[in-house]
Amino acid sequence: TWDLDRLRGGVYVLPPYESKKTEWYKGTANAIYQNIQFLEDYDPEYVLILSGDHIYKMDYNKMLRQHKETGADATIAVLDVPLSEASRFGIMNCKPDGTIYEFEEKPKEPKSTLASMGIYIFSWKKLRKYLEEDEANSKSSNDFGKDIIPAMLNNGEKLVSYRFKGYWKDVGTLGSYWQANMELIDIIPEFNLYEEFWKVYTKGDIIPPQYIAGDAVTDQCLIGEGAEIYGEVHHSVIGPNVVIGRGTVVRDSIIMRNSQIGEDTVLDKAIVAEDVVIGNKVTLGFGEEAANVLKPAVYA
Repeated sequence: TWDLDRLRGGVYVLPPYESKKTEWYKGTANAIYQNIQFLEDYDPEYVLILSGDHIYKMDYNKMLRQHKETGADATIAVLDVPLSEASRFGIMNCKPDGTIYEFEEKPKEPKSTLASMGIYIFSWKKLRKYLEEDEANSKSSNDFGKDIIPAMLNNGEKLVSYRFKGYWKDVGTLGSYWQANMELIDIIPEFNLYEEFWKVYTKGDIIPPQYIAGDAVTDQCLIGEGAEIYGEVHHSVIGPNVVIGRGTVVRDSIIMRNSQIGEDTVLDKAIVAEDVVIGNKVTLGFGEEAANVLKPAVYA
């Protein structure tokens, strides 16, 4: 539980549900709006809002410290991206002191390369006001990037950028998810899982150790506990309790837990979900086509 199950604080799951008085989350801002009472119970001065499909390491204390020092109503984490990729993101146009004066949602001709990371710190009372106004607007899409941030800018609120330097990956697509996994098994990965001073923790199952047969071949892989490897595995991520049969070749692939791969099968640049059974003499994956299909940009 890593000290996250306390009576005061810890981690809570607040799923959307539908009844006569509530509805499914309509957007990122509406998701917070529907849980206003939960937040009010803690009477916070500041609220940190994060996206759930990004991979990075950040000390939020530094961002909060800047938020307080600048007296911002909202602080938005930004990352400098290549100009050729800027049109894929929400772009923050800033003054030299970092104050945001304009926000562009996926502009065709971006004026800057500072992309929003979807990481926000708001002064809570100010945010609550805008959430309530946004909910009352029937034309709103109830989204932070499309509605809340532009509304605050239009009203002259103080929005400040927080520059982040380091590895950051949006894994909201299959391509970026595949790319992020492949980067983890580089000889010197950009996103380091093995730092002594900043460890990444995960759930540890009580299962047998991995078994790699004497004639099996493994090369630059992450292989989970309980896996049984009888074939060849190259530059791949293999989950716990996965079985790979004899004569099978797995290359540049992700195989999730409890899946079974038959014999004399080839997986080349494939993503295999949990509890999947693949038979004998099967060929799956993008192979060389993945050079064009699965090649999202990397920002570091």
